[in-house]
Amino acid sequence: MRNKSATALAVLFILALAFQAIPASAAAVQAEPFHFGFKKSRGGQLPSIAEEGFMPILKNHQAIFLGNTDKKELYLTFDNGYENGNTGQILDVLKEKQVPAIFFVTGHFVKEQPELVKRMANEGHLIGNHSWSHPDMTRISDEQIRQELEKVRIEVAKLTQQQTMNYVRPPRGIFNNRVLGESQKHGYTNVFWSIAYRDWETNRQQGWNYAYTNVIGQLHPGAVILLHTVSRDNTLALDNIIDEARARGYEFKRLDTLEVKVYR
Repeated sequence: MRNKSATALAVLFILALAFQAIPASAAAVQAEPFHFGFKKSRGGQLPSIAEEGFMPILKNHQAIFLGNTDKKELYLTFDNGYENGNTGQILDVLKEKQVPAIFFVTGHFVKEQPELVKRMANEGHLIGNHSWSHPDMTRISDEQIRQELEKVRIEVAKLTQQQTMNYVRPPRGIFNNRVLGESQKHGYTNVFWSIAYRDWETNRQQGWNYAYTNVIGQLHPGAVILLHTVSRDNTLALDNIIDEARARGYEFKRLDTLEVKVYR
């Protein structure tokens, strides 16, 4: 009888441990950091994040990866971590071509380049949040995330008529469920991308045609294009990218007009 009782207690003990492990395991998955990546569009096929492991998290927090893939619309986004002498020329091209964009700025950029920030807003572009100090947001506290975002919003509001900030791009594309949840709690939509290439290495620029080929080769309906303003290649290719995209029937739209979010 004692043996049966001992066996029953052992089984109950094992089951209790198993049930305790379930939420811990789920919490670990939620906390796991992801580096955003995607299967690129090639030959007209749409890009995909289906195999990256984070699609449910993006969908749950209504983050942006793709716009409406039934419409030939493009959303042009720039990351401005620091100024490398190109943003003024990029703004010149956008003004000449009448193309809207969103610029994701850091605290460093805002403090060092207030006139460029003013010009972005004055010429009808959106300004997004790229954090104050460009940290890995998965490694800082909820309160630190709030401060990173709020400091950028406040400083941009001091310089421009843009008093609210609705879009954020996690620094280095590193995120987890908590980061997306915290930023969403403070009114932000996280913006990722569906067209990109390795353009941020300033000592490995390969000419305007390299940038042009990389971007045009990935064009697809509903695309969110990521370009870094530090790239001279991007700057010199931008007018040709715009012209070729339009020649193919695409229209450039402001990000705040994006109504349909696609996850695939």
